Amino acid sequence: MSLHIYDTSTRAIREFVPVEAGRASIYLCGATVQAPPHIGHIRSGVNFDVLRRWLARSGYDVTFCRNVTDIDDKIIRVSAAESVPWFVVAERNQRAFTWAYDTLGCLPPTVEPRATGHVPEMITLMERLISIGHAYASGGDVYFDVRSYADRYGSLSNQKLDNMRGAADTDDESCKRDPRDFALWKGEKPGEPTWPTPWGPGRPGWHLECSAMATKYLGSTFDIHGGGIDLIFPHHENEIAQSQAAGDGFARYWMHNGMLKIGAEKMSKSLGNSLLIPEMVQKVRPVELRYYLAAPHYRSSIDYSEEALQEAAAAYQRIEGFVTRAAEVIHDVDADAPLPQAFADALDDDLGTPQALAVVHEVVREGNVALSHGDKEAVARLLAETQNMLDVLGLDPRSPQWRGAGSDLTPVVDALVEVALEQRKAARERKDYAAADAIRNQLAAAGITVEDTPHGARWELSR
Repeated sequence: MSLHIYDTSTRAIREFVPVEAGRASIYLCGATVQAPPHIGHIRSGVNFDVLRRWLARSGYDVTFCRNVTDIDDKIIRVSAAESVPWFVVAERNQRAFTWAYDTLGCLPPTVEPRATGHVPEMITLMERLISIGHAYASGGDVYFDVRSYADRYGSLSNQKLDNMRGAADTDDESCKRDPRDFALWKGEKPGEPTWPTPWGPGRPGWHLECSAMATKYLGSTFDIHGGGIDLIFPHHENEIAQSQAAGDGFARYWMHNGMLKIGAEKMSKSLGNSLLIPEMVQKVRPVELRYYLAAPHYRSSIDYSEEALQEAAAAYQRIEGFVTRAAEVIHDVDADAPLPQAFADALDDDLGTPQALAVVHEVVREGNVALSHGDKEAVARLLAETQNMLDVLGLDPRSPQWRGAGSDLTPVVDALVEVALEQRKAARERKDYAAADAIRNQLAAAGITVEDTPHGARWELSR
């Protein structure tokens, strides 16, 4: 079976056939950096990180472009409210997003363009649209003429133009030919940043930037455009209109992840119900938070609860426990071992992570039985399968991301704990159990959990 994905534009599951054989190109609508990220934002990053990893595992050379919207109305409002420059707001929040993506194990994008770095490409796109009658300049602004594209506008969101309300994206709508026309460029206003254009100084509209950046880095026609389901209209609808009206094929597949909710409401900064990433990783470890976000199907909504978060953490710990115990018996894992067919089939079926994780848990159960029976051959095979599946999902507990590799103190801590365990072992051998228990208690107070196994004592940081 080859990869099949749900394409929002056709509202159907389609076989993935890339523009260029052996290569896959993805554009993900990234952050608008007016505030730090909550887990609803980072869910999108995790979902598309799994897609990227699966495409790479399937043999594709993946180019992954994730943009940063570093200028827009919201950023300007925060800038004014805090009396700081707009770029200070954008920079601090982009760093917060980067930290959050990294903390949850998302691979760095191939390229991460900022909107403000691509004004020349936006000007070129506007010039193309104006020259063929799909856009017009008015009052210092530039607008896309939706009636010039009326036969196709609304196809992604399955709407008819006659039923749409006005775009309401400018302070003065009188400059528009039609209230549904959307702003490609916004003319200069006091206190706002500006860039020069043939139509006067101003700043980009929200939608224009993504078309300019996607085609610059991925070509006029590319494979997959992703983002949250809340971006289908108007953002992605407008991207399609301005790009295809200009003559670009643009995205061949549109993938949208579901929302993360608290109760009946979408998690958002405006509702005041956001759960920020630094707060979340105090409740569970980052890898457990990633498991929580990756486990549901990407198109489903998640209704957040503390109980569900802790259940996800416990489920991950069961997987981690097998990997840890098996690794004490099997030291060299075959990274080229084939994935279970049921796991591959699940991910090829519209990135079915719930079914894929069900396969992981089944293999772990078999692995625990093999461990209890002392069947090293079976343990080696099942450990390799488990780690290879977890690598695709970005959840392998033995990967440097989750083992803390690179920390200067890691080898020091390892050595000190091993010294303490040797002292504890010596105390037990001379039957000085009080001394052995005291060492164990001291380690526990320092955040080290010790477990006695048939293969000797092993330790881990307390959860």
